[in-house]
Amino acid sequence: MAAAADGELARGLAVIRAFDAAAQMLTAEEVADRAGLDPDDAAHLLGVLTSLGYLEAEARAFRLTPRVLGLGIGYLSSLVLPRIAQPHLDALASELGESVSAAVLDGASIVYVARAAVPGAAATHVTIGTRLPAHAAAMGRAMLAQLPAEDWDARLEATGLEPLTSRTVTRLEDLRVSLRATLPRGWCEVDGEVEHGLRSVAVPVHGLRGVAAAIGVTTPSGRGDARGLAERLAETVRAIEDELRAVDLARPES
Repeated sequence: MAAAADGELARGLAVIRAFDAAAQMLTAEEVADRAGLDPDDAAHLLGVLTSLGYLEAEARAFRLTPRVLGLGIGYLSSLVLPRIAQPHLDALASELGESVSAAVLDGASIVYVARAAVPGAAATHVTIGTRLPAHAAAMGRAMLAQLPAEDWDARLEATGLEPLTSRTVTRLEDLRVSLRATLPRGWCEVDGEVEHGLRSVAVPVHGLRGVAAAIGVTTPSGRGDARGLAERLAETVRAIEDELRAVDLARPES
């Protein structure tokens, strides 16, 4: 009985994970394909999740509702990083007049954990909790570059290497080149690979146990100097790292 319940939960979570920034509306058939489920199982689970308020239906398609955010609130509220980073992101977004975000690496994806936007900033379709494949995002590559090079291929291949736009880099060798360039300079630039017309620059954030996150700024393609943005991001990162280090050092030994 417990095994059956565990299987039902796993399949339900697979249905929720089938939705992302590039697939906000999905039919039952598309959910079954993306989640690797039998079509009848997918239809059943979509019905259950809709009745519970986690999905809403429109014609023959489904979309996630804000109730899904509640699944991650406990995790997000337990993270020190968003609490420390938020005021720094707010200040930098105000200074630059652009959206600034923080994300953590979760397997082959990045997950947005903090964000600051200002009126008139480049419009993006991400919010706290949004997941993106790490290979396509500047923050993803900024974090991946900090991992041992022998781990790169496994992580990159685990993303599925699906293109989000016609500009998304999907060849392993090209991605290795990007990571090798990112490592010594300490920042990554991605232009039009997540959304056409948008460029992101990102810098990794280190804690006592290695790379902890990344912060990035999103601008319209061609606006501003990438190196200048990276330098300003790096200053903000140093301030965040100082606070993270102080919190880590203040924790009692387990």
